[in-house]
Amino acid sequence: MKLCHLFLLPVFLLAADFHPVRAQQGAQSLTLASALALAEKQNLDLAAARSKRAVALAGIRVSGEYSNPTMSFGAARDTPHETALIDQQLEIGPKRGRRIEVARQESALTETDISAMAKQVRRLVREAYFGLAQSRGVTAQQASAVKLAERLHEIASARFQAGDIPQLEVTQSELEVARARADFQVAQAEEKVTLSNLNALLNEPATTLWDLGDAFAALPRSATLDDLLARTAGSNAEIVRLTQERKVEESRKALLDAERIPNLGLQFGTDLNAPGMGKNSGGYIVGPRGQISVELPIFSRNQGQIAASIANQTALDGQLAAARRAAEAKVESAFFDLAARQTQVQLYRDTILPSSEHLEQMAEDSYRAGKASILTVLGAQHDVQQVERDYLASLLAVQSSFAQLEEAVGAPLD
Repeated sequence: MKLCHLFLLPVFLLAADFHPVRAQQGAQSLTLASALALAEKQNLDLAAARSKRAVALAGIRVSGEYSNPTMSFGAARDTPHETALIDQQLEIGPKRGRRIEVARQESALTETDISAMAKQVRRLVREAYFGLAQSRGVTAQQASAVKLAERLHEIASARFQAGDIPQLEVTQSELEVARARADFQVAQAEEKVTLSNLNALLNEPATTLWDLGDAFAALPRSATLDDLLARTAGSNAEIVRLTQERKVEESRKALLDAERIPNLGLQFGTDLNAPGMGKNSGGYIVGPRGQISVELPIFSRNQGQIAASIANQTALDGQLAAARRAAEAKVESAFFDLAARQTQVQLYRDTILPSSEHLEQMAEDSYRAGKASILTVLGAQHDVQQVERDYLASLLAVQSSFAQLEEAVGAPLD
């Protein structure tokens, strides 16, 4: 056995169990819509965000509670010897209603956070779904590359037996088969990684198999740019959050205004054991007692807090204007990027991919007829494989651009 064959033998043994046909036994059908629905139900990050809803609702209950009365009892040597009192603070004006409104607006702010998390999960699931589809496409492409390399090896062996070519070309074809099989195994490993990423987002076991069908059969379509910009103003996550933060600040200022009305303090109780020193002295065993108190708003009337709230509203107005412009710019950029990616896919599909495959077939036929060298065929094969990989990458780029556009708009687009 020649030295080159000894060198390549371990590679052939390592790839001896190669089977180009993929086994998808037990795989469950999974469309993009069903993947998004499954993530909506099972994604752990989204579930954690939704758990904060109960905290916000509890905050509304807390804000509506009334203050408890205070009961006190005293004893002394002086008269009256004992005193029992109950103090109760009464809120005057709409303070309780304003507190409840602040809590409700903060609860709505929690809902915006949940919605933002749902939009982020939607983008990640879409990217992971088509990432798995792209990985499977690469694996299939590498399986096809193995077949091409094996066919070239058969042609080289036949020509060597006929005495048309030297042993060197047979060795080159053997090396190409080994390289193609190694690339195929790497593609299989990378496919497992993308499958695990998708299952993590869906909160499914890492080894759960999915049948995606022909995931890249149709390219996504988006609305016109004007329509997208109009929808962005009311659905972009950052705009919605800043708008809600301003509503929270407005409700806080209304509460601060209401708190300028002083509370009323009521005190009622009884004095016990106040005996007199002589006849008709006015002594008593039980005597009622009452008192009313009110805070005098002379020095502090929430002036600083109200000024801070007004300043916060002004700052939020500036942030909101900046967020609207940034969101519009992001939507415009994502829209034009998506259009460019779709054009790229169309060029690969209609022109580049068919031309490269035809060139590879011509090079192989020429080599079989003895009119071209093996290097020419290998170059043509590498070119078509690279074109196929670029085509798959462009398909994934379209979906990624669409996901970014959808997240920038803040609303489903398909």
